[in-house]
Amino acid sequence: MGIAGITSEDKEQQLLFTHFTLPEKQKYIPRSKKKKIIVLAGPTAVGKTHLSISIARAIGGEIVSADSMQVYRGMDIGTAKAHPTDRDEVVHHLIDSRDLDESFNVVEFYREAWHAIKEIFDRGAVPIVVGGTGFYIHSLIYGPPSGPPASPEVRKRLEEELDTQGPLALYERLKERDPSYAHSVSSRDRHKILRALEIMEVTQQKVSDLVPTHTENADLYDFRCWFVYMPREELYPRIEMRCDQMVASGFLEEVKRLEKEGLSKNPTASQAIGYRQCLDFLNSPQSPEDWEHFIHCFKQASRRYAKRQFTWFRKEPLFRWLNVATVSPENAAETIIQDYELSF
Repeated sequence: MGIAGITSEDKEQQLLFTHFTLPEKQKYIPRSKKKKIIVLAGPTAVGKTHLSISIARAIGGEIVSADSMQVYRGMDIGTAKAHPTDRDEVVHHLIDSRDLDESFNVVEFYREAWHAIKEIFDRGAVPIVVGGTGFYIHSLIYGPPSGPPASPEVRKRLEEELDTQGPLALYERLKERDPSYAHSVSSRDRHKILRALEIMEVTQQKVSDLVPTHTENADLYDFRCWFVYMPREELYPRIEMRCDQMVASGFLEEVKRLEKEGLSKNPTASQAIGYRQCLDFLNSPQSPEDWEHFIHCFKQASRRYAKRQFTWFRKEPLFRWLNVATVSPENAAETIIQDYELSF
């Protein structure tokens, strides 16, 4: 009901990942005996939060956030966290678990998300993983990528070199140092090029020589995965409207406060969509032209992020696509609930 494929989109730059690996072959477990996990993904502003809370209320679920920025305390408006009253009613995990002076990466997400999921199962509740960070969701299912954690210092220097020299120059460097891996990525894929060079500088090893990570999760659990979406012509106005609503709700004041708490010193949080553009505005003369530029860049970055989310999840084989522009929120929730209940 309401499930449909999506028309082809323009190719976008891929989000960052290095070596994703499918799990090793495990002993076969019938699907009916596997514990089920609902995974709800989708582009920004599509309505994942409202939908997930409706589902959780109906089936006794608890929500595990798969958003790389919602872990930070105080980053509330710009990350569109669920309202505190909803979080009082439905238990949420991996939200407000870090201060701005603390790091958070995919390996920590993997470990903490699985800890939360197992606790949810122990309570007899239903885990509902919700978010738009495809890198994190893929890692939850198949295991985190091999390679070291991100190095902010190395990454910053490489990003500066990329800005001054361009991606092709760094791609040529990658070809010289690891031709095998370089041939597996696009010369325009800034994220993979940066991550590969970062890994090699940190480990002094080729990316192609790293031992892949394996996990049995994809065989041991039944992931009921959904990508909820709507066509661009309907989604983009929603994205722009939400940007305006965030600003009207005090987003600028939030960033000013977070800046005093060290937002700029966190190399990840300070680059989050909206926060980066807001920091740029605060560091400008703040003229009317600067304000218009801030709003324009905020909306543009949000739209581009949505396009990258479409590109990412099109490659994820477990996800079924649900066009929420063609069904009511109630019917969308019922579709996912029925799939969960009938899969026993």
